[in-house]
Amino acid sequence: MNPRVIHIYCTAAALAALAATVLTASPRAAAADHTTPVARGKYLVNTSGCHDCHTPFKIGPNGPEPDMSRMLSGHPEALQMPPAPTLPAGPWLVTSSATNTAHAGPWGVSFTANLTPDAETGLGQWTLKDFMSTIRTGRHMGRGRPVLPPMPIPVYNNFTDADLEAVYAYLRTVPPIKNRVPEPLPPAQKTAGQ
Repeated sequence: MNPRVIHIYCTAAALAALAATVLTASPRAAAADHTTPVARGKYLVNTSGCHDCHTPFKIGPNGPEPDMSRMLSGHPEALQMPPAPTLPAGPWLVTSSATNTAHAGPWGVSFTANLTPDAETGLGQWTLKDFMSTIRTGRHMGRGRPVLPPMPIPVYNNFTDADLEAVYAYLRTVPPIKNRVPEPLPPAQKTAGQ
């Protein structure tokens, strides 16, 4: 056999073997294994941007990154934020804290919730019905104050009941973190002529 043909054959076989290994070991392939509601919930939390706001950021070697030692604990209770800024008429931008857990806009200042199962400061007292009602109605515990921006309630309303049950099941398994998130701050008072 021609050495050049053998080299091409061996290279093609090696690439095929490598592709098979990568495909079976890839995160996407592993993520497809949702044999339990907790595993499915973990997948949904990790792919739906929950950590982007509910896990406080810290400065890492490459810039801001989620501080996984405070995973899903919401806005740090010790971090005091100023009142909501007065915004000009017309289009506006949202301002966020360095931890990416506090957001100011026309609604005032909102703080991301503690999603850990801490009984006093997190979701520990919440039932599955409370959790699902919050997402379905956009109201705290399904009956309280509105859930404020930037929480993407219109997006999360697309989750099926089974998806929300899985997310709730997973959140019950994360380490509880005692962190009392402040209540939202009201919008800035407009003065005459604004």
